[in-house]
Amino acid sequence: MLSAVLDSSILVSAFLTPRGLAAQLLAAARQREFSLSLSEQIITETQDVLLDQPHVRQRYSYTDEQAARFCRALRSAASLVTPLPGIHGVVRDPNDDHVVACALAASVGYLVTRDPDLLTLKVYQDVQMITPENFLRQLREESHRTKS
Repeated sequence: MLSAVLDSSILVSAFLTPRGLAAQLLAAARQREFSLSLSEQIITETQDVLLDQPHVRQRYSYTDEQAARFCRALRSAASLVTPLPGIHGVVRDPNDDHVVACALAASVGYLVTRDPDLLTLKVYQDVQMITPENFLRQLREESHRTKS
């Protein structure tokens, strides 16, 4: 079974666009089509964006409770990873190191993101940085292989 970490930008997108690709990936995780791992820091970052970013709040209509409920539901859809290894300077943006740390601690195969700072790594210690489109393609290929 494939395993992945979804970064906060993917999780935010899943909440804001319920019929979008990111939401499809989250639904696949809930249906146990792949193993999803998250850290409290990724969930907190997701909640902070949804609750505290004025440009997001102005563009999308949702309540604080809807955002909080979504973040609580993430905890049941994923394996929570703790503790995270202390890694520094892996990503151009040091604020992204915790996402890589989560992927390493969970021993996942993929880190799903649209963040160019993460995507430029391509692979870090056997974790492949991948876009949602490419991860969905991997999921479909894996499903086809297991059914054959």
